[in-house]
Amino acid sequence: MPDQQSRQEPPRQPLSADELLDIVDERDQVVGQARRADAMARRLRHRTVFVLARDGAGRIFVHRRTAEKLVFPSLYDMFVGGVVGAGESYDTAALREAEEELGVSGLPAPTPLFSFLYDTPEHTWWSRIYEVRCELPVAPQAEEVAWHAFLSEEELARRLDEWEWVPDGVEAYRRLREWRG
Repeated sequence: MPDQQSRQEPPRQPLSADELLDIVDERDQVVGQARRADAMARRLRHRTVFVLARDGAGRIFVHRRTAEKLVFPSLYDMFVGGVVGAGESYDTAALREAEEELGVSGLPAPTPLFSFLYDTPEHTWWSRIYEVRCELPVAPQAEEVAWHAFLSEEELARRLDEWEWVPDGVEAYRRLREWRG
């Protein structure tokens, strides 16, 4: 359910490699802070948001990340999202990331669905999955998105074996399909 604190937080700019992230433990409790680049380089557990954005017809926004991305450059993703800044709520980060990456403003608050710990030998982060309907014309952020389209569930399913996808997004999508039953 939406966090009351999220309505009181100031708008944030896109997070750079130098911005602070909350470092969290296995129960998603804050235990410290680190620069984004350090958190990635040292495999420090932090927080991320994944937002499944659908257009008015229910199709899913799919994109290829730019080659300049710090993590998983040039791979395809079926979510918009990213890291949660230090002191920022998941809900605020979800809206910020969705609006930034889709290039829109006035998006409805994304609906939180569930959380899971993404944990591999290379990366570890707490992930909260959201969904939002975007009926506005999108103008994706050029620094984040190299290519985009809205795909039906069937088209996305066909592309899963053809395109190279971000591994955390594939895991989030698998868990979302499982969660929906």
